[in-house]
This record gives sequence, structure tokens and C-alpha cells, in this order.
Amino acid sequence: MSMFRYYAAKAKGQAPVPAKAVYTNFLRTGRIARDAEDWVDEEQRFLTDAEVARRTGIRLENAGRTTHQRLNTFHARIRFPEIIFHKTLSQAPHLGYVHVTASTTDFADHKDVSWGFYIANFKAEITAEDRFFQRIRPRTSRMYFAVAMKPADDGEPRRQVINRDVRGNGVLFQTTDPTTALKNVLMLGARTADLRKIVAAIG
Repeated sequence: MSMFRYYAAKAKGQAPVPAKAVYTNFLRTGRIARDAEDWVDEEQRFLTDAEVARRTGIRLENAGRTTHQRLNTFHARIRFPEIIFHKTLSQAPHLGYVHVTASTTDFADHKDVSWGFYIANFKAEITAEDRFFQRIRPRTSRMYFAVAMKPADDGEPRRQVINRDVRGNGVLFQTTDPTTALKNVLMLGARTADLRKIVAAIG
């Protein structure tokens, strides 16, 4: 159960309900009568956690697709697969993150490291603890991060977990700046020194 209550706002562009001589009636009778037409149902209806999570998921996945398109238009020799899926936080379904893409890269002390790139609609500290996000700050609109991944040890096919052998907590980068995030992902995807020089020149 969420710790928040959400309500559906009035749809954009909806015409306001006319006053229908409310003030005239008040002067004549001393009472303000309210007809059913004076209220907009959507303004009063509270949303369920499932409805909020669904709306959040749509927004997150749209942001993920847009970001993936931007990544794949930078250079013909740097391409990423579109692997879009999202997860919302159970206690706050208006918050969540979306997986955008995945690939592999080499580091000085680790070879052929699998990683995934994500966008979250909040800021948090990413730790080596079991609870991945700490000190969530929802007022920050977005956070971009990439983490090293490895197959799970539980025998589940294709299930991935964070590879905490890489950099202690598995985090390859974390930022709130979209340009920095774009540059970091492109650098992870650049296979040659020449491509890395091109990416490094991004302002």
C-alpha cells in the first residue's frame, strides 16, 4: 500500500463549468445550491496505486524510447539495442525507473562486463546494500545511471543481478545531467580509441 494518495486532475483544455447565476441565487435566497453539473468527477476521484503505477510506467517508457533514439543517432558505428522495461516503487508508485539499453564493455581490471542503462524520475544514493536506492529525493526530476550486471546464481534463466564485483557497488556512473549521461553511455558503447575520442569531444 502506498504512503501517498493520488487524485485525477481535470483534463487539460477542458472548458470550465459555468457559474449558472450562483451569486444571483445567493442574493435572492441566501443559499448557494450546487447541482451535480457544478462538480467535475475527475477532480474528486482518487486514483488507485495500480492506476498511478500504470501512468508512471507509460511516462518512463516514453522517456526511455526517446533517449534510446538519441543514443543511436550519434554515430553510425555506435549502436545500442532497445530494451525498454520499467519498475515503479511499491511505496510510491509515482516514482520509478526505466531500463533503456544494455551492452558489454571492457575495463582495466574486468573484461566483457555486461551493463544496463537506466533513467529514474527521482534522485537517490545508489549503494552496495541489498536495498539499492537510499535517501530518495523525488523533487529532483531525473537521475541517469548505468550498472554492471551478471547472471543470477539462483538458476533462473536470463535473470540478471547487479555485479557488485565491479567498483564495489556495480555502479558505472550516476548523474542528473542528461548530456553527461549521454556521453557516458556512448563512451561505454565506443569500441575503438578513435570512437572514444569522438565521444570525448562532446561539449
